[in-house]
Amino acid sequence: MTPPRPARPAVIAIDGRSGAGKTSLAVELAARLREHRSVTLVHLEDLYPGWDGLVEGIERCAASVLGPLRAGRTARWRAWDWAAASDGEERLTEPADIVVLEGVGAGAEPLRALCDAVVWIDAEAEDRRHRALERDGEAYAPHWDRWAAQEEAWLAADDVPTAAAVTLAVHAGPSRPDDATDRVIDALAELPALREALAPERAARESGAVLARRIVAAPEADDVFAALFGSSDRAVWLDASDAVRGPGVRAEGPLGAGAAPGPHGPALRSRFSIMADDGGARGRHMAHRGGATEVAFGPATASPATARFDQPFFRWLDSAWGRPGAAAEAPGGLDCGFALGWLGYLGYELKRECGGNDVRTGPVEGAAPGGGTPDAQLVFASRAVVFDHALGEVWLLALDAPDADAWLDAAEAAVTATAGAPEPDAADSAASAPSFVARDSADAYRAKVRAAKAEITEGNTYEVCLTTTLEALIPSVRPAGPAGDTAAGDVRFDPWTAYRALRRRSPAPFAAFARFGPLAVVSSSPERFLSIAADGALRAEPIKGTRRRSPAADPDEDERVRAELAANPKDRAENLMIVDLLRNDLSHHAVPGSVAVSRLFAVESYATVHQLVSTVDARLRPRESRAEAVAAAFPPGSMTGAPKISTMDILDRLEVGPRGVYSGAIGYFSRTGAADLSVVIRTLVAEETAAGTRLSLGVGGAVVADSDPDEEYDEIRAKAFAVLSTLGSSFPD
Repeated sequence: MTPPRPARPAVIAIDGRSGAGKTSLAVELAARLREHRSVTLVHLEDLYPGWDGLVEGIERCAASVLGPLRAGRTARWRAWDWAAASDGEERLTEPADIVVLEGVGAGAEPLRALCDAVVWIDAEAEDRRHRALERDGEAYAPHWDRWAAQEEAWLAADDVPTAAAVTLAVHAGPSRPDDATDRVIDALAELPALREALAPERAARESGAVLARRIVAAPEADDVFAALFGSSDRAVWLDASDAVRGPGVRAEGPLGAGAAPGPHGPALRSRFSIMADDGGARGRHMAHRGGATEVAFGPATASPATARFDQPFFRWLDSAWGRPGAAAEAPGGLDCGFALGWLGYLGYELKRECGGNDVRTGPVEGAAPGGGTPDAQLVFASRAVVFDHALGEVWLLALDAPDADAWLDAAEAAVTATAGAPEPDAADSAASAPSFVARDSADAYRAKVRAAKAEITEGNTYEVCLTTTLEALIPSVRPAGPAGDTAAGDVRFDPWTAYRALRRRSPAPFAAFARFGPLAVVSSSPERFLSIAADGALRAEPIKGTRRRSPAADPDEDERVRAELAANPKDRAENLMIVDLLRNDLSHHAVPGSVAVSRLFAVESYATVHQLVSTVDARLRPRESRAEAVAAAFPPGSMTGAPKISTMDILDRLEVGPRGVYSGAIGYFSRTGAADLSVVIRTLVAEETAAGTRLSLGVGGAVVADSDPDEEYDEIRAKAFAVLSTLGSSFPD
């Protein structure tokens, strides 16, 4: 029986300059895609009318070949006879489920309008020439410059590389690695227009088994991260630093199910530390900025492929992350919810997708072009190290791939080498302390507190989390030589050194260090935004109410401050309002009746502050989208106030500029369907620019009807203390 014709085939164009490797990729791609559906392959070189026929060949293809095929009709066309230099016999090309068109100009605008995706292959000129002459011999050599001039003229008027949905960068010499086809398929399957058509390939990509090794050891985590991920351009360390650094958390009341006994108190708020990068054949990373998403596959390989498309972040997350029924199995014996997956940050400005206004993060002066700080950046960890601080174990995880065993061997060697090693000294993060300035002066911040109280009086809100930002620029410095001359190379602020110092000075259950190219996040957050267990258990742990601890205070004075916070009616009111807000946020996707407050007004004590913390638990409804459950609670209610939507509108009017990474979330989205995200507070964001390193530190506090402007200002100073004191800096006057 003849299979039915598709009503509308999916069309993929493979483009690039001569010799880029288009034909080989197209043939391999078609062969792979034929495993699950019919494929028609069209070579554009059959339609060029001679060596000067690039533009006309594009027009012929649109009218005679791709146009009919796109409509599901048979294409009737004449192939060019290169020996006779004239049109040859008529050919018939039948449509199929997928049509692959390859050749110089396949992604040109007349053809691009008929395609679901254009793949652009980017290769070096010398490599391209070598491939082209090797393929076509001396017959092509006299025409190389002639044809190249046509390509340049065409691309000057039609920027196909920028318009392409997928880019394959070839850096491997004359031969393209075989696994580049895998990455192109992965990138094509990421595009919204092709997700349904390439669903089998997408499912195969996400179904890989996890290889695991367990090591009973207590290595120095700093050294492990430096050894395995120190040279990675993008890497994330979710660090339960309070579990291994004194004095740890002292908490009143039960911490809920799942907390494990710990060395510094009745339980560990966060039992596991996770570190990973986007390396390996299966690694990838993504960035989302203003509605546009970019996902790079195999970025550390010789031929990475990058997909670009417009889609809201949480809709992308829904497709990229697990839903019930698609969860991967965690290795036996590992109680952590993370079994490889996505790690990184979600910036506050994603509120535009959650009922808030669109306040864009503008470009940073001196930064490379790209439209400012991305709203979200994540790495997909195809390999990772997980520290179980309760059991003193280290787990090495890797997706089954040709390079997995070699990485596991290297990781095991690094962990073993650092086990029992002396703790490294925490060096200063900069030669001199950064000098910060505040977006709002003390008087201006107090005035905004009064303005927020006026909004409360008018009945527009009942709690406003008002924030400001401290900023500093550390210029690039060229060090002087022995005779006073300047030496080559710049000395910049080192976020990694700053983080190592911060985790020792102010350990926290949800500390984190993340590096995304020029952007680094240095966090000592004590607050969990939201966790989702693989079985659907939801938990939020908002913090509202803070008191600064004095290292010199005697125990009796410290206990007095702690008791005052626990009983303070204003702080309890702030906390209760956010608890009610989060109960509502979780209820949108929770089993009816499952939302419960398992801990209310507990005091947790950290190295520099006491905090008032509550816990809200719920259970996700079966078959519910986990990404939508995260979106329903985003941004963290403790950083907006309540009610959330109207209060965010007020904050947009009161605050100067976007918050960026600050007030968002950082954590993981596991292949098991689990997630654990902290609130981005007590966090320094560093961005390298041509002018130097720009630092920002967001601070804020909740304003309620009886807030005192002076006390609110004192509170933001207390919250900034841990980070500023680590840097040797002071709160700006």
